[in-house]
Amino acid sequence: MVKQPRVAIRNHTAEANLFARRSFIALLGVVIMLLVLFSKAYNLQISSFENYQTRSNSNRIKLLPVAPNRGLIYDRNGVLLAENKPVYSIELIPEQIKDLEKTVTEVSKLLGISAEKQEKLFKSLRSKRRFKPIELLSRLSDQQVALFSVNQHKFPGVFIEARLKRYYPFADLTTHSLGYVARINRRDAIKLEEQGKEENYKATRNIGKLGLEKFYQDELHGKVGHQEVEINNQGRIIRTLNFTPPVPGKDLTLSLDIELQMIAKRALSGKRGAIVAIDPRDGGVLAMYSNPSYNGNLFVHGISTKNYGKLLSSKDRPLINRTVQGYPPASTIKPLLALTGLEDGVITPETEIYDPGFYQLKGVKNKRRDWKKWGHGKVNLSKSLEQSCNVYYYDLSYKLGITKIARMMEKFGFGEYTGIDIYEENKAIMPSVEWKRARYNQPWYTGETLSVGIGQSFWTATPLQLAQAISILVNKGRIKVPHLVKAKTTYDSQDGTTSEQTSRIENIAIDEKPPIVLKDDKNWDYVLDGLHNTVQNKGATGYRAFIGHKYDAAGKTGSAQTANLAQDEKYDASTTEESQLDNAMFVAFAPYENPEIVVAVAIENVAEGGGATNAAPVARQILDQYFGDREIVSKKPHPLHENTYGVDDD
Repeated sequence: MVKQPRVAIRNHTAEANLFARRSFIALLGVVIMLLVLFSKAYNLQISSFENYQTRSNSNRIKLLPVAPNRGLIYDRNGVLLAENKPVYSIELIPEQIKDLEKTVTEVSKLLGISAEKQEKLFKSLRSKRRFKPIELLSRLSDQQVALFSVNQHKFPGVFIEARLKRYYPFADLTTHSLGYVARINRRDAIKLEEQGKEENYKATRNIGKLGLEKFYQDELHGKVGHQEVEINNQGRIIRTLNFTPPVPGKDLTLSLDIELQMIAKRALSGKRGAIVAIDPRDGGVLAMYSNPSYNGNLFVHGISTKNYGKLLSSKDRPLINRTVQGYPPASTIKPLLALTGLEDGVITPETEIYDPGFYQLKGVKNKRRDWKKWGHGKVNLSKSLEQSCNVYYYDLSYKLGITKIARMMEKFGFGEYTGIDIYEENKAIMPSVEWKRARYNQPWYTGETLSVGIGQSFWTATPLQLAQAISILVNKGRIKVPHLVKAKTTYDSQDGTTSEQTSRIENIAIDEKPPIVLKDDKNWDYVLDGLHNTVQNKGATGYRAFIGHKYDAAGKTGSAQTANLAQDEKYDASTTEESQLDNAMFVAFAPYENPEIVVAVAIENVAEGGGATNAAPVARQILDQYFGDREIVSKKPHPLHENTYGVDDD
């Protein structure tokens, strides 16, 4: 008989204990998980509430920058030189248009939009959200605006958008002083970031590139505003929560006189050259014109490659600002050399030399010629200026030496920045022994000193520097730093709105440098008298150009040689290449007593004549415009003699 296996009797107590232990462990796990969950909820809802509230608002609330209006620029008489003009464009919102392709085709047919621009629009759609506006055509004409406005009801989702763009009403007349604005490029963006200014430019598209627009960029730009808006999860704006208006840029009032600019342009018509006029009483620049010029408006909207190529390839180089470009100053600096000689005791007003028509150093075969082949005979200080006698200044420069000349000329600002409020200024060159050694690693030669004595050799000066130097001369050593901006106007918003604003005018302080102090103040008068005689005495170099003037002018002519001539070679303009023709120079001031205006003129490569024939009449036009019908009679006794030297065209 087979035994059956014994059936185990279940231990209910043991099973109950096991179940209890497992239940406890499970319950404990649930409790722990709940604690973790509650802990996390506490952290999210209480401990980190502010942090997540901010992050939530960041997803829901967006801060949009609002660009400020750029400050305006006026001339000294309140004439608007740079404004913000509305520019109209056609834009569309794709999601509001049923048949986009058909709509674009019909609008293009209506306004004459090219197929190329239509294609560009469809390409841009790929990277744009359908509820955001896209530009179809910019810079609409008044006729296009009117035509679309009449037909706008036919095109739902298509509309005209207006934006402010910089506009220069006088175009090329002010470009070299005002400069222009253009689109912010990568280089500009990097610079703004380095300067910590990128936040203030987030809504700005254009930035000053040249001239005053660049120099006063931050003040003209203003301060960015903000629009706080609520958006949905697709980025669409639902409503505006708060608005902080932008602070507009400062308006600039210049010392520049636009009517003088117009006269300058007319006087230089058909010529390459520059005119600078300064008020010596405060250093304000009255006129600053470089010819030829170009229209700065071309750059505001982005100049085409074709137009930019024309500017670059033009032989007249309109992009160059000739008012701050170096020219050989020629005889215009002879008054300053005369002052140096007087101050050093090398000459007196009565010192005479004999001019046979040439100057020759002992032991040297080479003869330095005077402009008058047969010479000027006996020449003193006054006659040397009236007749621009080269031999007198060859001799004077030889006696002074280049070191004394350079030191004195540096005091008058040659070879240095004048400090005018544009960045494009050129220092030009005031040569010296040290300069030549550093530049060419060569010694200085005596013959080079003689050339410096008549404003040639390595010496170059900008028309601005010449005007500044003559201003220092007529001020008898006081140095007023030239400037274009006369005053700034700030608009302060009240109660956070732009509807009520108060203006605050801030006049620019007249900046002065330490004056030039002479051993004998009479030396100033000796030289100034010579310049007065240069214009007032019959037969002097500046006389013919100023016959009949009523404002008692003084001045100095100059003709700068640009071609190298052999010892016995005669200059013949008719057979000389245009680029090698002489430059005509002239500096003037008026009235002689208490001068109000200083003018410097440089004209390149004149076909006939020199400073007296070409540049002096240009300065005359500027002075005639400035003084109008005013008649100013000098208290200084008229010269008792009439010179019969013959007319110099130096």
